[in-house]
Amino acid sequence: MAELRVFPLACVVQNYAWGKPARDSEVARLLACSEPIMRIDLDKPYAELWMGTHPKGDSLILDNLIPQKTLGQWIAENPGCLGSKVREVFHGQLPFLFKVLSVNTALSIQAHPNKELAAKLHAQYPEHYPDANHKPEMTIALTTFDGLCGFRPVEEIVIFLQNVPEFRAMIGNVAAEQLERSVGDDPRGVSAALRVCFTRMMKSEKKVCVEKLNLLVKRITQQAAVGEETSAICGDLLLRLHSQYPGDVGCFAIYFLNVVKLEPGECLFLAANEPHAYLHGDCVECMACSDNTVRAGLTPKFIDVHTLCEMLNYTPSPSSSKLLTPTQSRMDPCVTIYDPPVPEFAVMKIEIPSTVKLYLVSAIDSASILLVLRGTAVGTSTAATTEMPLRPGTVLFISANESISLRLSASEGMLLFRACCLL
Repeated sequence: MAELRVFPLACVVQNYAWGKPARDSEVARLLACSEPIMRIDLDKPYAELWMGTHPKGDSLILDNLIPQKTLGQWIAENPGCLGSKVREVFHGQLPFLFKVLSVNTALSIQAHPNKELAAKLHAQYPEHYPDANHKPEMTIALTTFDGLCGFRPVEEIVIFLQNVPEFRAMIGNVAAEQLERSVGDDPRGVSAALRVCFTRMMKSEKKVCVEKLNLLVKRITQQAAVGEETSAICGDLLLRLHSQYPGDVGCFAIYFLNVVKLEPGECLFLAANEPHAYLHGDCVECMACSDNTVRAGLTPKFIDVHTLCEMLNYTPSPSSSKLLTPTQSRMDPCVTIYDPPVPEFAVMKIEIPSTVKLYLVSAIDSASILLVLRGTAVGTSTAATTEMPLRPGTVLFISANESISLRLSASEGMLLFRACCLL
């Protein structure tokens, strides 16, 4: 019998509190479509679908002809499936973790450590930082997707300091004036002043934060009630975050960080030490295989304000600088490639039009994980003649240098995402 090198996976779901309720969640929809016998709990949030080998969510192998139970176990015994370069560079490990996220309420103000800091934090506090690896990540919107990302241009922060007295009070006049004077200055001076301001805010006393937030919420609510426009001070967003996390210092972070709205297909890349928070929407996400997150607000989880303030990249820039522009494949008009400036991962979006009835998912020299978002087909791999039904929510592991022939079974076309490593 031919060796099985392409097979379906059952993937781990995370029901974090910030996830969307089942009726609205893309994660829940994909689960319900792919496993009709699975009961979706309408009272639970469905936040993340993990596809990969991370110990917190090692995917289960669904093919009963394979003796290993999880993808991690199978790769450990069949490292050649990774592709020669990937196997060598990443020491026989699958280097990426692939996810679907459904975000209903804000995730924490957070950043991910670089490799050096990740190893240090893991050694010191393994209960809070479970991995010694870094976690650059890429987010591709499936719906309109809102988030905070990177420090705003300093001119914008200064305008908020001048127009939001409650925000200025959190920082203090001395630090605020230092930032105001830094406008147009040497970039190092700007970053230093920004670090002081952000750190003062994040380390402010809880009772001061609650008092200033309550004043600001009251003022915005009163202005809105009489028809005054509050968009210049992000009034709607401030009220929304405060309703989710009342009294949390992270609510003030909207005056430091860029507010980003991605449309479907648009992509955000987050390198190490970039402050960010996801606010609402559905996306696919790919990252280095790590679950290390340093949090400091908008969360009930463990927070580490000191580490976050020390590690951040304090270079202000517009949100457009964090967007990653995909490229069209020269080999296949159906494929769009999202290739970030890190070696661990890339993602291919495969849009097959309704006019195409046969399609070949091409072989590449990397293991990959294929996710079906829309459409149905029957797949056949080159390594085995067994037919595999594909429908929304189907997840396939594809060994390096294997291709899959798809016979589309309906007239709607297909939308697939494929995570891989393009060394």
